[in-house]
Amino acid sequence: MTATAPAPAPGTTTDERLLRTSPLRRLLGRPELGSVVGAIAVFLFFAIVADSFLRAASLATVLYAASTLGIMAVPVALLMIGGEFDLSAGVLVTSSALTSSMFSYQMTANVWVGVGVSLLVTLAIGAFNGFMLTRTKLPSFIITLGTFLMLTGANLGLTTAISGTVGTKSISDMEGFASAHAVFASVITIGGVDYKITILWWIGLIAIASWILLRTRAGNWIFAVGGNKDVARAVGVPVDRTKIGLYMGVGFAAWVSGQHLLFSFDVVQSGEGVGKELIYIVAAVIGGCLITGGYGSAVGSAIGALIFGMTDKGIVYAEWNADWFKFFLGAMLLLATLLNAWVRKRAEAIK
Repeated sequence: MTATAPAPAPGTTTDERLLRTSPLRRLLGRPELGSVVGAIAVFLFFAIVADSFLRAASLATVLYAASTLGIMAVPVALLMIGGEFDLSAGVLVTSSALTSSMFSYQMTANVWVGVGVSLLVTLAIGAFNGFMLTRTKLPSFIITLGTFLMLTGANLGLTTAISGTVGTKSISDMEGFASAHAVFASVITIGGVDYKITILWWIGLIAIASWILLRTRAGNWIFAVGGNKDVARAVGVPVDRTKIGLYMGVGFAAWVSGQHLLFSFDVVQSGEGVGKELIYIVAAVIGGCLITGGYGSAVGSAIGALIFGMTDKGIVYAEWNADWFKFFLGAMLLLATLLNAWVRKRAEAIK
């Protein structure tokens, strides 16, 4: 039986923040509830149909697949909570890797110089998206679609002009490659099982993003601008700076993902990354983010990425045709959207 606050005396009011709320009501108010239910269902499903799914090495592979998506899904989720999209996020990862590789190779510099230049470039592209959005007042769909097309063309055009091919040259023998590989693409062995370092990057980004959303003034600003930017501006929220910062966050994550891509495979193909931006958005939506903004969590996006990883690798372990992957992903998107809408209505009903 749930305890309730005593009724207020006649003529007085009670601050709703002082009312006790049952654990069930608090649970229903969590944006990631739907994704947790979905993740449990997907895990149990593949644990039953795929004999090798529960092996430690298999779960490490699932976590790796989830982390490569989740690193980008976290800032994309924050951007969606802020009410915006970024359709250039996928090719920005490739741009990050290409910048590091070609700058290091052409300048015969330590690869860390290329890594630093890549960070500046990706942050600048993120700031450009945010600046154009706030100055032109055009929808983020249009702004980032334009950036997507420009980056797609620039990736191919510049790589072909500089390298003579659609791919970059090998930089594995250059100074600094070993240390950069250790930071962005190394393997950590625990209990005889190999885990990619991207899992640690992913966990770190989740923790930082959750702290920002739930413990800082900037987190309040993100929810405010996503809920109603005009009202947020009226009460003193720096709407433009918040949106620019969110796009720069996407740029930072693209830099991390791009360096992992480069130092894992040594060379990069200029046409990679196209279509990945939709997967990042799907992971955020499955994790509880609303398309309309103002609602969601970083943890939810991580669970959405985990569902992606389990489905991607679970189909392989079950020895099914991999062509069915996008079918399952689309089905999960629809089911998650419906479940998230129900959770949202329940959360609003108990306030």
